[in-house]
Amino acid sequence: MTKNWLKPFSIVSASLLMQSCMQQQTSLEQANTEQSPSIAVLAVANPSAFERPSEQIYLSFNELGIEGTHALVVRDKKAQLPLDVIDKDGDGNEDGIVILVSLKSGAKKELVISRASAPISRSDQKLTQAEISRKHGGDWNTHPKKPEFKAYDGGVFENVTQLTPPDFYTDHSNWIRYEGPGIESDKMAYRLYLDERNGFDVFGKTTPQPILQRVGLDGYESYHSMTEWGMDLLKVGDSLGAGGFGFWQNNQVQAAIPAETRTATIRNNTNTYSSFSIDYQNVHIGQNQLNISALLSMQAGSELVHTQLAMSNASNDFVIGTVKHPNTELLLGDMNIPGDSFTYLASWGPQSLDGGQLGLAVLFRKRDFNKIVDDKKSYAAHMKTRGNQLDYYFVAVWDGETQEPIKSADQFDAFLKRETEKLTQPIRVRLQTSHTKETRAQISRQSAKAALHWSEWMADSELQRKTLKYRAGGWDTNRRRVPKFEYDIVGILPLAYARLGAAMNNPDYTDVLEKVTGSYIRSDGSIIAYSSENFNIDSVAPGRAVLALYNQTQLYNQAQLDNQAQKKKYKLAADQLREQLRNHPKTREGAFWHKKKYPGQLWLDGVYMGMPFLAEYTTLFEQGAALHEVVQEFILTRKYLRDEKTGLYYHAIDETRQQEWADPTTGLSSEFWGRGVGWLAMALVDTLEYLPADKPELTTPLQDMITELAGALVKYRDPDTGLWWQIMDKPNKRGNYLESSASAMFVYFFAKAVNRGYLPESYTNVATSAYDSLVKEFITVNADATISMTNQCLVAGLGFGRDGSYNYYMSEQIVADDPKGTAPFIMAGLEVAQIQKR
Repeated sequence: MTKNWLKPFSIVSASLLMQSCMQQQTSLEQANTEQSPSIAVLAVANPSAFERPSEQIYLSFNELGIEGTHALVVRDKKAQLPLDVIDKDGDGNEDGIVILVSLKSGAKKELVISRASAPISRSDQKLTQAEISRKHGGDWNTHPKKPEFKAYDGGVFENVTQLTPPDFYTDHSNWIRYEGPGIESDKMAYRLYLDERNGFDVFGKTTPQPILQRVGLDGYESYHSMTEWGMDLLKVGDSLGAGGFGFWQNNQVQAAIPAETRTATIRNNTNTYSSFSIDYQNVHIGQNQLNISALLSMQAGSELVHTQLAMSNASNDFVIGTVKHPNTELLLGDMNIPGDSFTYLASWGPQSLDGGQLGLAVLFRKRDFNKIVDDKKSYAAHMKTRGNQLDYYFVAVWDGETQEPIKSADQFDAFLKRETEKLTQPIRVRLQTSHTKETRAQISRQSAKAALHWSEWMADSELQRKTLKYRAGGWDTNRRRVPKFEYDIVGILPLAYARLGAAMNNPDYTDVLEKVTGSYIRSDGSIIAYSSENFNIDSVAPGRAVLALYNQTQLYNQAQLDNQAQKKKYKLAADQLREQLRNHPKTREGAFWHKKKYPGQLWLDGVYMGMPFLAEYTTLFEQGAALHEVVQEFILTRKYLRDEKTGLYYHAIDETRQQEWADPTTGLSSEFWGRGVGWLAMALVDTLEYLPADKPELTTPLQDMITELAGALVKYRDPDTGLWWQIMDKPNKRGNYLESSASAMFVYFFAKAVNRGYLPESYTNVATSAYDSLVKEFITVNADATISMTNQCLVAGLGFGRDGSYNYYMSEQIVADDPKGTAPFIMAGLEVAQIQKR
């Protein structure tokens, strides 16, 4: 069920809309430099140790809380910045804006986005371009070199927005200017052959001005020699060229794309952002037939081309790469990195047609990479297409460039390291929109139970977006994979819905448990997408949702005694998870390993994943026999992971001292990761509720930890917002950011602890003020009447390329609307609502 939460405020909204229209009408009579009140305030920060002079930030109309409009302007304190309205996803509809901003190392800026009185110039000059041009007014005749094809005689070139070549078109048919669509920035230009070759080529520029419109007007030969604008740089042949894609067939790269038709469409052609797409229909690769859609885009100030591929069905044979010319060397980026970090495959050497040095590269996420494949004509990376999609970047640099040319392999390698860091660690963004601010004020004024409003609204928004996709065999949207029996999508999120459904007596919420978690439980109690042999404690966390299903069925069966099979299967599923914990490997002193493949390691995450479930299970079915084991886990966690100086907890310890992230003396990881401490905080209050109050030997250790941790958390609140940072004790360090999932977990911790008497009433203000800041800082009211939760660390872990350094935690993806944040937000709202009822 999706409610329109703006309906209660329709009168106010209509008044605001009328006022806005009147303001626009008045302002149309004024100078174009005047703006109406701001739409949004945008705080941006550079996380890198180097200057980032041309960074583009995209904001959708939806998150800005407005309908599409061209009449926008953006300013910092000094000047107006370049802004363009674009169609980011290439579907034919403008969906947002891009802003071009320059930031010195570690610098921060505040930008204000306002409505302008009329469409205004977005930038001083045209810095990007995409085009495709074909002849008209001539005739098709037999191709002079390929009689089975045709060539075009006579006519003049005309730019078009879409083009599908006829079957008889081939290379050098003299119909398409420079043989395909082109794209450029002020740095570099590229073209893609619109025939079966699918070649990716480079036009080196000697000027930042647009040059594509000048290329190939007098035939194919002129641009193979130096001109006043530059020249064609690359002999592509039947290779992957300057960063193309193809298939791995019969132990060689097939760069050609044998499609029945291919259609090029210009999607954007603005001053600072341009793109085109190519749709390949009925591509035949081996026994497989598929359609491929490719969207290629460039932004001002960058040589990189972003390539986004979508396939109609799966292919395990995708490759990307560059041409392999003689006397060139292969350069590979670091592969010992986290999965979502970018790395590269590159070539360098005297491969430019002018005899100069030319560097070519493809940049991709480590998670999408499979292996390097060997071929005589191409340097290639065999890739994984998760969800039948792949996105990567390609780039060329030339020593003939007039703007800071790169002259050596070492310089090219340094350039690529910077570019991959920029992709891995994008500009930090904090967005505050007027639409959100007005809606928040309306809810606060009209409801004494505002927290329940926000919890319901988040639940409805996620139901509309993706919650039910987490069912078995569905799709894990943020991880881009088929769902596993995961702690978040199958565990904490359905549990949050169940609690909300119980509080609001709403079956649309309580049914999520059955539709998502229940879909993984077979009739015999076996669990889909779960393997006990992995001894992954993350997989135990959904057991709490399984027990919630059991308890729901238990209540149902007391009135309806015809559903014993349902009750039994949930009990059997919970039994399997309990059995895993009986056999789960432990440290020398008895703490659960995080996973079998992480020997000797105790993680904060794992305490939450296993202990609340074990406490509930043993209370329900074992008369509390394992409660001492549960409490011992917390005691050992405090003993080994708590820092005496700060009162905070390190992410993990390796008792073997073997991991790269482990201190050789203590075995500890080096940082206080916000969400890691958040998992522990929630584990404390969730577990204590199952411990019998008349057994202080069980309750006292957890109660003492709650008291200690509460004091430390208050100490490390951000003084301006009252929230918490990704790395908790380094608020002013470059790249650090206020993180929403940890902040939501801490609000839940404080509010639940106050409600249950684990903390004194004096902490009430901490809970409520932090909750208010949580909504203010991280919740965006979208134009489509949904809300979103921003600035969430997608994942963080240790080992397998994750070295536990500060830079590592800064490198993990920052996303919106991930269950690890939205579920604690929903539950935090429920706990704060209890406080509001007093």
